[in-house]
Amino acid sequence: MTSSSNLIVRFAQPEDYSILFKLIEGLAEYEKLSHAVTGNALELKEHLFGSHRYIEAILAEFTGQPVGFALFFHNYSTFLTKPGIYLEDLFVLPEYRRQGIGKALLTKVAQIAVERNCGRLEWSVLDWNESAQAFYRSMGASILDDWRICRVTEDALNKLGAI
Repeated sequence: MTSSSNLIVRFAQPEDYSILFKLIEGLAEYEKLSHAVTGNALELKEHLFGSHRYIEAILAEFTGQPVGFALFFHNYSTFLTKPGIYLEDLFVLPEYRRQGIGKALLTKVAQIAVERNCGRLEWSVLDWNESAQAFYRSMGASILDDWRICRVTEDALNKLGAI
């Protein structure tokens, strides 16, 4: 367990965009999806801090070193008639895992959801990532077996959105 005096969990600032993007690349490498990273740090900065903010992020720093992040955005529950938060990514560098950093990041996002009167906090987890699934269950999460993610991208999105 890390010493809480050595761990800082804070909202990302504009000057953090390149650090955050490097952590995203680390996540992609861990998930064996490096080939799927087609965006760039400047686009990330615009989406985090531009005139229209699509996403928010928090960083975990251990002894001044960035070691993890959580990236999220608001969604909405029509049944609850409340906003929610969708946690797009939560990642801690492998050498810093099992020290409470992931828990601190997830707890911070949950605190934000509570402060904003959100009805729920949701995210996805890869089916092969059993250690993450166990971690999320230990934090009180339910993994919904009866829901599947639907996704339309690139050419199919353009075709679907064609007028």
